[in-house]
Amino acid sequence: MAEKKGKTLKGDREVEHGPDFKYIVRMANTDIDGERRVIDGVTSIKGLSYRLSHVIVSQLQVPPDKLMGDLTDDEVSRLMGLIEELPATMPSWMMNRQKDIDTGEDTHAISTDLDMIQREDVNLLRKMRSYRGIRHETGQKVRGQRSRSNGRTGATVGVSRKKVK
Repeated sequence: MAEKKGKTLKGDREVEHGPDFKYIVRMANTDIDGERRVIDGVTSIKGLSYRLSHVIVSQLQVPPDKLMGDLTDDEVSRLMGLIEELPATMPSWMMNRQKDIDTGEDTHAISTDLDMIQREDVNLLRKMRSYRGIRHETGQKVRGQRSRSNGRTGATVGVSRKKVK
């Protein structure tokens, strides 16, 4: 029986894929398009930047231009292992969770953990009734941006004038 090969269009040319090509790679609760390069596919995981993906792919020792769908199951598991042990190999200034309020540790959160931690932080600010927490509650700008003339919501379009008598 002949091996079945898939084809996709890349720009104006057709690219053939082998029989073991995976069109969707599942990693860290994220579906990654198999037709993306490895270096770009890793960045689709929330919490991983382009710089971190360079570090991860160089440690994995695969060409950065290789497609995600061409990775073997062993390479995918090694990639997940590298992502999980990232906080141990990374300097603290690169981590997205420095000096955690509860533990005091430097960690790097990814995927759904990042969403959950961010939600907990905002809820803590609201509970403390801090200025930032109140601004979050009321849906206003939190980081000191201008709110008098910009960021208006609702039916407010322009400045209302006093009627001339």
